[in-house]
Amino acid sequence: MTPGVRLILLGKQGAGKGTQCVRLSRHYVVPHIATGDMFRAAVKSGTEAGRLVKRYLDAGELVPDVIVMRVVADRLDQDDTKARGFVLDGFPRTVHQAEALAALLSPSDVDVVIDLEVPTGLVLQRLASRRVCSACGANYSLDSPPKFDWTCDVCGGEVVQRGDDTEVAIRRRLKLYEVATAPLVQWYLGRGQLEVVDGVGDADTVMARLVAVVDARRGIRAESP
Repeated sequence: MTPGVRLILLGKQGAGKGTQCVRLSRHYVVPHIATGDMFRAAVKSGTEAGRLVKRYLDAGELVPDVIVMRVVADRLDQDDTKARGFVLDGFPRTVHQAEALAALLSPSDVDVVIDLEVPTGLVLQRLASRRVCSACGANYSLDSPPKFDWTCDVCGGEVVQRGDDTEVAIRRRLKLYEVATAPLVQWYLGRGQLEVVDGVGDADTVMARLVAVVDARRGIRAESP
């Protein structure tokens, strides 16, 4: 079966990346693979890699690249990704991880890497208005609150503002993201795999831009000798 798409979506926090990854996975009927989801699945599986991940997460430490790649390799080796493809969300984060991913996928590769671009001012506004369920993590905002009294529509938990969603903390996270991601963006640009998509607008408008870019890339790949 021909893969639906192999896509990496990059973007700073508040760019709407998570929302669009879910939409893209549904559109192309491929798994939406987020780093956090992979870690949770690995821990639940009880494998050696899962036990190692749990050890680092419980200690509040970053999971080393060598273990991250073991978890990613296990996930990409499953039938759904091999048959259809994937949308990668939150991975890779560094050039080293990107190089390891390219080696893992070789002789194949991703169809396109998209950098979802949103101005910092808008990101600050979005994140400052963000609210999350303290129980299940469902996302809301001041513009799109839960239906009743800041009680989660999904599980009934309390919907609150995250402690690190202050302007100072957000600016620090965005600066760290830019420093870490700039070399990654340049690496994919040098390989001719990167596209930049405007992330400003309603979800449907941004989705249409993303699909147009992905489909154009897939057409170029299909026509190549």
